[in-house]
Amino acid sequence: MSTKPKIALIIGSTRPTRFADIPAAWMKAQVEARGDMDVEVVDLRDHKLPFFHDMASNAYVPSTDAAVVAWQKKIAEFDGYVFVVAEYNHSVTGELKNALDQAYVEWARKPMAAIAYGSMGGARALEHLRMIAVELQMVPVRNAVHIGGGDFWKLHPGMGGSGEMAHVEAALLPSAKATLDDLAWWAGATMAARKA
Repeated sequence: MSTKPKIALIIGSTRPTRFADIPAAWMKAQVEARGDMDVEVVDLRDHKLPFFHDMASNAYVPSTDAAVVAWQKKIAEFDGYVFVVAEYNHSVTGELKNALDQAYVEWARKPMAAIAYGSMGGARALEHLRMIAVELQMVPVRNAVHIGGGDFWKLHPGMGGSGEMAHVEAALLPSAKATLDDLAWWAGATMAARKA
């Protein structure tokens, strides 16, 4: 049995024209290159969740919808999370917020990190996500990867960009390393604490 943390790389946008696949693939490669964590992409497109309609959070009342229960079981498999965060109107996507609301027990006492993007690097959406994560008893790590400003426009194919992370990678590698260092440390610490 592996003692390496198992990390979900959660793609939080489901739009057909989303940019998320480009930073998600790059971030997955960064995690894999380290060798100290296992990573699996969890795409919200693959989880057809209803809008939250349970009596209460599953911290209090078991969920009954089969899709929601399957989502909870999927999230429970992981020791930590990296969210691919699109900023929509200063916040996270509706799909991501709904997916977060559909579980509680499964998120608790596990770290979360992010790669965020948008004109301001997804900073406002990520700060909102961190507040949500605290309420769900996750451990938001300090560092994050932000793709914003000129780098975002240089990359986004829908805005005339190349879609090639190599064009901005040098600027992102230090923050990716710091973010994943944080995630690995907190994943190890919370795994040990949950086991005890």
